[in-house]
Amino acid sequence: MHPAGLDDDLRVALEEVRAGRWRPMRDLLAASGTDWELRTSRSQVLGTAAARSHVVRVWLVEEPYSADAVMMRARVAVERALHAHRSGHDSAQDFAREARKAALAAAERLERDPVPWVCLLALALLDGDQLLDEHRWRAPEPMLPAGPWRLMHRVYQRDRFNREAHHRMLQVLLHARTGGSAAALQFVHWVGSWVPRDSGSSLLVLPLYAYAEHYRARREQGAYDAVAHWQWRGEPVVLDVRRAYQGWFQQSHPVRRSVLDLNYLAHALWAGRQYEQAARVFAELGPHAARQPWGYVSDDPHDPAAVAAGFTHARAQSLAVAGSPPPRADPRR
Repeated sequence: MHPAGLDDDLRVALEEVRAGRWRPMRDLLAASGTDWELRTSRSQVLGTAAARSHVVRVWLVEEPYSADAVMMRARVAVERALHAHRSGHDSAQDFAREARKAALAAAERLERDPVPWVCLLALALLDGDQLLDEHRWRAPEPMLPAGPWRLMHRVYQRDRFNREAHHRMLQVLLHARTGGSAAALQFVHWVGSWVPRDSGSSLLVLPLYAYAEHYRARREQGAYDAVAHWQWRGEPVVLDVRRAYQGWFQQSHPVRRSVLDLNYLAHALWAGRQYEQAARVFAELGPHAARQPWGYVSDDPHDPAAVAAGFTHARAQSLAVAGSPPPRADPRR
């Protein structure tokens, strides 16, 4: 799956960043303007690529007063901190401190921009014991555990429906000492209580991630099997899948759809035996298979070939039942 997904402009800028050229990145962020949804998703993908080089540092040398360059410095620093944490790097804490410093500097420089606060939310993933005060604030809903809610509030002040922020919070609740799959499910149901049903918001897909994580955990415990998928055909799962299909997929612009969200929706529809709807999502998705959620239902979640086979089987079955032709290969791959 290409990290740019269906965003062709991002795809071009991403290739330039990988080649060490920063100007297309600058121009793309400028063109995104105050479209926070677009700015957040594009800066996340660009930051992941830029973290492998010094391209943002070069940009800051050339344009030291660029607010977008300051924001991208925070993106890169956070990506490096997350990578250091995952790899068990000896200097992981130093990376985290530098990233927090960069994110706070970006927040001060860009008062209306949600991205710096999303960066700080991402860093909360590194504090599973919630040692920092800002990571253990009381939740706005009594049933939810303490967490980085103050940071989430900062995002809400700027972009109420920010996709990445909610996914970051979901991961925090899944892995925090006081969290787990139950806390994650409570969180997505709380979000679903205030997201308009026909808004086209990608937050309508958020519950499918929590259900997939719950399924993964239960399967590892031997409670679920990977064949029957019966757990995807009961309430409230089927209702949330329907909301995601009708309220997001049928209402949103194709260019703004996350390929990962399309994968999760296609999987949920297929597993719930809603093959005709799944076929429509698969047709939109094309060949862009994501490792998850297909790894959760494959014979070997760690085997890329098995994961790809699971995706191909689900797509072929859905298209066959719906009577749709197989999607053409994407010439951009």
